Amino acid sequence: MAPSLWPGIARIPHPARRVPLLGDVLGVSPSAPVQDSMRMARELGPVFQRKVFGQRIVFVADPGLVAELADETRFVKKVVLAVERLRDVAGDGLFTAHSDEPNWRLGHEVLAAGFTREAMVRYHPTMVAMAQRLTASWDRRAAAGDPVDVPGDMTKLTLETIAHTGFGYDFGSFERSEPHPFVTSMVSALLHAQDRRLLIPGVRTVFARAVRKRVTGHHGHLRSVVDEVVRRRTAEGDESTDDLLGLMLNTGRPGTGERLDAANIRNQVITFLVAGHETTSGALSFALYYLAKHPEVLARARQEVDEVWGGAEVPGYEQVSKLRYVRRALDEALRLWPTAPGYVRAARADTVLGGRYPMREGAWALVLIPALHRDEEVWGPDPEAFDPDRFLPERVRARPAHTFKPFGTGERACIGRQFALHEAVLVLGLLLRRYDLHDHADYRLRVTERLTLMPEGFTLTLTRRKVPAPAHAPAG
Repeated sequence: MAPSLWPGIARIPHPARRVPLLGDVLGVSPSAPVQDSMRMARELGPVFQRKVFGQRIVFVADPGLVAELADETRFVKKVVLAVERLRDVAGDGLFTAHSDEPNWRLGHEVLAAGFTREAMVRYHPTMVAMAQRLTASWDRRAAAGDPVDVPGDMTKLTLETIAHTGFGYDFGSFERSEPHPFVTSMVSALLHAQDRRLLIPGVRTVFARAVRKRVTGHHGHLRSVVDEVVRRRTAEGDESTDDLLGLMLNTGRPGTGERLDAANIRNQVITFLVAGHETTSGALSFALYYLAKHPEVLARARQEVDEVWGGAEVPGYEQVSKLRYVRRALDEALRLWPTAPGYVRAARADTVLGGRYPMREGAWALVLIPALHRDEEVWGPDPEAFDPDRFLPERVRARPAHTFKPFGTGERACIGRQFALHEAVLVLGLLLRRYDLHDHADYRLRVTERLTLMPEGFTLTLTRRKVPAPAHAPAG
């Protein structure tokens, strides 16, 4: 971002000890840019800038300014930094497409039918079946007294869920002792996209050449898996539209019938397999961390599950949405650690942000969501405390708009939000009803960053609970 796009950028605070040419690199961790930026927000305030190897980035965490940036008439999503580098593998899929690329709007309109309420009801039994694969694995670990790898198992679960519901594909994750090669390749792609060495002038070319063979191999594996998914479906001659792949192969844009091309279908499948499970697995892992650390919250959530679901062996679709306290606990975990921690908004035309910050057309700012979610004027004097009651309806209504943004904003917000929330609440309910969770290692939270956020090294031990007696009413 050229400095000229931000007249007066010198007046925006930046870290002390800026190094010529290198920028604000002293005292920061190359592997934790989000957490470094959160610390800078605490020190410098809710609007600040960082300069990294000549790249200037303006960060915004002020609720009023974030509300302005949400104005679709003035601002639009900008694909830059790590998200732009992810285009090497995901191309013009929904997450990485530029807003003016035709395939973004075409893909969004074709895929919207895959996220209606009717679609969620259709996916629900498969979500339950995938969760039962998880609990079968956890039952064996509990019986043996072995700890479970929470982030690793949540990744297996959410990958299988999106693969089965969206594309009718089985990765066999729970039958493997090591992560599926798709996951290995995905993590490599995410880490490569976030590697800040790619920002160094002149180094990107050299560095890219040095790692091209390895990264290209991972990208090639991701594409080969997706090509196999599509090949299987087309070989079957299946013309149904009951899942995301069916919609892309067998339908077109409403009103015109325009179809997605083969290359974009591949990009969309990669996007959903990566983004559709990576963020949800992180959300589940953080939620389980906070529940394990707050037994009073866990007990209240479990009581709700027992009362709402009763002895129903399998909860119905409607019963999941009735777990309102569980949902509040999930939202509070997402507040503290939104697994997609930022999004970028660019000015459509010359404007002034907040009456103070002139922006020329094309100038962009990064909304730092974890810092926004810790604003004391919005969240109170102890924003680090885990308190699901922050999301009581009356407290939500009392807060200003655009202060809780874990799914982004505007027309480029996460299309799969309801899918992720239903899956996460369902899984939390099933796990709370089935197990006592034991923080056997007195785990201290360590957050790893690979474009998304995830607890690192978090394990629990489990004890099976006795499921409540069957309810008189049938499952919803």
